[in-house]
Amino acid sequence: MQIDRRALFATLGTAADRNAMPSEALADALEHHMIESLDAEGTKDELKVRLGTGVLFGGPLPDAPTELKKLEPMPEKPTLVDFFKYRFAPPTVRHVLQSATDAMKKGEREELILACLLHDVVLNLIKVDHGWWGAQMMEPYVSEKISWGIRYHQALRFYPDPSVGYEYPELYNKIFGKDYVPPPYIKQAYEYARNHKSYMDARMITVHDIYAFDPTMKVSIDPFIDIIGRHFKQPKEGLGYDNSPVAHMWRTLIFPDTPL
Repeated sequence: MQIDRRALFATLGTAADRNAMPSEALADALEHHMIESLDAEGTKDELKVRLGTGVLFGGPLPDAPTELKKLEPMPEKPTLVDFFKYRFAPPTVRHVLQSATDAMKKGEREELILACLLHDVVLNLIKVDHGWWGAQMMEPYVSEKISWGIRYHQALRFYPDPSVGYEYPELYNKIFGKDYVPPPYIKQAYEYARNHKSYMDARMITVHDIYAFDPTMKVSIDPFIDIIGRHFKQPKEGLGYDNSPVAHMWRTLIFPDTPL
């Protein structure tokens, strides 16, 4: 929803008053303002989908189509590349390809390049806690370093690390607002990851993440085919049919229109 920041600030007093408020109070004020706005506008502009809905199911994403197009049938034994071709929405594909391209150009190791390629594709399925969902979705098929990095990149992206040149993205100020404070579980995940031996496996995903929002950049899956072949354990039965603990997640993407 659009936030009327002037209206919100008017409820908080002067700039000095706002600066003196703890983050929890600011977050509560923002929540109350959003609830009041929904009460005022809800009857005329009902949500058609939940904001956490995956992109393939109509979840909102910048430049995503407003109408769902008919999907191409998947091959009998779908591979990861098939999902890129037939199920991952263009905005998501463009973003992760740009991220992986940046990692490749800067000479990162292949596992990190693959982690950049995979870090956000779960957004096609669900947006809530996409780091955790994304890691779970990939765990049977990639190394622990890759899945660990995907899991914790979600929390780390909200916290700068000057040692690798990562600053808080200005894009997040536009999306969440300059007053945004991540919830406690995100902070806890950050603090855990920050002191973990694999910290850089997640941090470097965030580094390459911020260079991956150019709508004019031409990208392709082709440069990554060999890396996928070396580091992604493609099941012989096809993704979604291998009876892994996450096969149902891939099948959900194969059959998003099935009501069963």
